[in-house]
Amino acid sequence: MADVKKYIEEHKDRFIDEIVDLLKIPSVSADPAYKSEVNRCAKHVKQSLIDAGVDFAEICETAGHPIVYGEKIIDPKLPTVLVYGHYDVQPADPIELWTSPPFEPVIKDGYIYARGSADDKGQFYMHVKAFEYMIKTNSLPCNAKFMIEGEEEVGSENLGIFVKANKEKLAADTIVISDTSMISNETPSIAVGLRGLSYMEVEVTGPNRDLHSGLYGGAVGNPINILCNMIASLTDENNHITVKGFYDNVEIVSDEDRAEMAKAPFNQDDYNAELKIKEGFGEKGYSTNERTSIRPTLDVNGIWGGYIGEGAKTVLPSKAYAKISMRLVPGQSSDEITEKFRSHFESIAPDAVRVKVTPHHGGEPFLIPTNFPAYQAASKAMETTFGVTPIPVRGGGSIPITSMFEAELGLKSVLMGFGLATDDIHSPDEHYGIFNYLKGIETIPYFYQYFTEEFGK
Repeated sequence: MADVKKYIEEHKDRFIDEIVDLLKIPSVSADPAYKSEVNRCAKHVKQSLIDAGVDFAEICETAGHPIVYGEKIIDPKLPTVLVYGHYDVQPADPIELWTSPPFEPVIKDGYIYARGSADDKGQFYMHVKAFEYMIKTNSLPCNAKFMIEGEEEVGSENLGIFVKANKEKLAADTIVISDTSMISNETPSIAVGLRGLSYMEVEVTGPNRDLHSGLYGGAVGNPINILCNMIASLTDENNHITVKGFYDNVEIVSDEDRAEMAKAPFNQDDYNAELKIKEGFGEKGYSTNERTSIRPTLDVNGIWGGYIGEGAKTVLPSKAYAKISMRLVPGQSSDEITEKFRSHFESIAPDAVRVKVTPHHGGEPFLIPTNFPAYQAASKAMETTFGVTPIPVRGGGSIPITSMFEAELGLKSVLMGFGLATDDIHSPDEHYGIFNYLKGIETIPYFYQYFTEEFGK
């Protein structure tokens, strides 16, 4: 791998041009208006795999958006790495808050600004270019497979169906995913855990129609007022979640492990300043990093009802709505938490209203042991290219497919991401560092080398 830096330097401009071209495609999976663009992006990804050197690539249709599959089998006796990524992106709204158009990539101050640059086009495309390098230099040490889907941002609804139906095609020895972030470019890290998710929508109905607030106010339950009170009761004065049985199976992280986590560099004042807040907020007794990794949470993601147009309209609304998500930790089950929430929320509703709870999607928490061969290979690879040993960390987000992969394929995933928390994924002005993009291309071939060596021990 001694010439990987030279190869990257020689092809750097092309690598950047290629990711820019990919980012120009508005592959927004959540909006049906972009369906043709999602399909166009799938074709683009397939061609990129062919150009990089796979022996076989195809677009696999699903009931939703397609999955792109490719493979290079150099010897069935050698281990196989399965690369997972997603080519779909979040909607760009609110457009007016972007400083440059979300699908017209701009390179500024060493970053590529565009929707999907960090999540996940820039990150999965590193694997394509790293694979290209190994093929062109005849240094691919094991077999490689790629599965790049188009529905991650809408819950990967059809991925599980595809995986169950294609277990032989997807047979591998580990899965590598680059859809997470590092602590910093100076302090690399590898995610060894992710939180699960339970996401739902609640609807509170009062009277059978909107009412005049002067004629009926004070005599009829206002769904918005009641919904706000119900939501407020879901946490106590210590920001502890009050849903009955919510913490029953929560894994308690040892003091020793918490002490190790605390070694990760973090400055609360800098954190507050970056977010323009006066102080942090969360469950009593836990640090900011612990609140976003080893503790479960409950958050309102959206709330609406009544009149929200210009001017005034004195209405007592018939309905109020909210979207609520709960991040889960090891020991918790998304199905169990969904049912506990439903039961609790219905039980706290006064008789003045009717409540409907509709689950949307969920996912299970994920943990990977640091003595796992793929983790060891990723750690050695990052140490080789960054010059320091990466810190194992638990992430606060969710990648539900990791648990599904383990259940269906019997494979653990290694989460070797190169993004940063400041990349503004899902927000206006999402960006990805050119340093990170190229460093990923440099590091991934070492992962293949070290994993092949670890696997052979």
